[in-house]
Amino acid sequence: MDTLNFLMSGFAVALEPQNLMLAFFGAFLGTIVGMLPGLGPINGVAILLPFAYALGLPPESALILLAAVYLGCEYGGRISAILINVPGDAAAIMSTLDGYPLAKQGKAGIALSLSAVSSFTGSTIATTGVVLFAPLLANWAVAFGPAEYFVLMVFAITCLSGLVGDQPLKTAIAALIGLGLATVGVDAVTGVYRFTFDSVNLSDGIQFTTIVIGFFSVSEILIMLEHTERGQKALEQGKRALFNAKEFLFAFGSMVRSGVVGFVVGILPGAGATIASAMTYTNEKKLAGASGKFGEGDLRGIAAPEAANNASACGSFIPMLTLGVPGSGTTAVMMGALTLYNITPGPQLFSEQPDIVWGLIASLFIGNVILLLLNIPLVGFFAKLLNIPNYILIPAIATVSFVGVYAIHSTTFDLVLMVGLGILGYFLRKLNFPLSALILGYVLGELMESSLRRALSISQGDLGVLFHGPITKVLWALALLMVLLPVFRWLRRRKQTV
Repeated sequence: MDTLNFLMSGFAVALEPQNLMLAFFGAFLGTIVGMLPGLGPINGVAILLPFAYALGLPPESALILLAAVYLGCEYGGRISAILINVPGDAAAIMSTLDGYPLAKQGKAGIALSLSAVSSFTGSTIATTGVVLFAPLLANWAVAFGPAEYFVLMVFAITCLSGLVGDQPLKTAIAALIGLGLATVGVDAVTGVYRFTFDSVNLSDGIQFTTIVIGFFSVSEILIMLEHTERGQKALEQGKRALFNAKEFLFAFGSMVRSGVVGFVVGILPGAGATIASAMTYTNEKKLAGASGKFGEGDLRGIAAPEAANNASACGSFIPMLTLGVPGSGTTAVMMGALTLYNITPGPQLFSEQPDIVWGLIASLFIGNVILLLLNIPLVGFFAKLLNIPNYILIPAIATVSFVGVYAIHSTTFDLVLMVGLGILGYFLRKLNFPLSALILGYVLGELMESSLRRALSISQGDLGVLFHGPITKVLWALALLMVLLPVFRWLRRRKQTV
């Protein structure tokens, strides 16, 4: 009953006219950003973050706006994946496998409408899970001390290298680069200048917005400059713009199963929607067996990844809110938004700032309804936006990015640094280093260092404190499992090829 009362108070916050308008604006803008190939939710949230802060929005309103953009991007990624076979972001890659074949069969409208309902179903399942499990996990997380938090963040980083893609070494290196960037600036304990190169501008460290917009938006601009032509035009929607009852029932089981799996994967720090969509697509393909037409236009092949990646996006809010550990690269950016307001995510947030937490959770329900109502009738409009040429799109993104960074501290140094980081991010992307891991490493860096120092201060320098107690032992065991997971996968592939 307490949870229900808190949720009702959260709806009171989310339904305030200003917050409702921000949720609608964020959902619409996020859908547009999500459908534009390569941008994705991190770019959408990163570009809006400095504006939300500069406009003086209260923290709950800023989070509602950014969360709506996040969910909108997850919805929007499927549009370009289905219509032009180009995923809006990595999480929508699996949607191309059956979405584009359906579009070529003249069933683009059916695929788009069914994927929208699948996204809504997955998000609703996951948001319900957030309501049920986030308060329980927050109460349990109160038992975490500095040592437990440090080991938890070690586990989060090993999750990245153990779960993301087939290049765990590059993922680990990217996370370590992020940890290194977090050490720039004056040491809070000793007052020593670290890696500032005698520059006063770096004494406070590298600003979060500069890093995010540099590595993502600027590097994306450079990537887009390589591709000045779209190459393909959007396909027609076909005769029917909506699925029928038979098609819905055929795919409904896949939606529910994938929504649950996506939610569980989303809770794991660093796992993300890309893993969730790939995992559920593979599971549904195995369940279908020989009767399935996966890869040729199976409706379950579009329903499963769409339900999973949206469920994972909602599930990633749980570790962010309850443990202060981002569940994905996008929630890492949203954690940065909280730090701009001097708010520390974690278990105490539920008791100290309930309006922020429950207003955000309630806005996830509202945002999902808004997105469903937007995506069904506006499919044709969204499809036309995919034909915006790069010579218009690139200057628009560049302008918004530069204005956003300059608005925070009004220094040209941040602009120069942003461009430099963007060039570095461009080369890292060309070498297939995952930048989301870098951002997670940066966000966790300061938290890891402060937790480690507090733990060693309590134990008077005894490293044994990091291995004392059941929670730390379990987390070390899980971290070891994540380190060994890529080795097991490599051995299995080697055995299969022999």
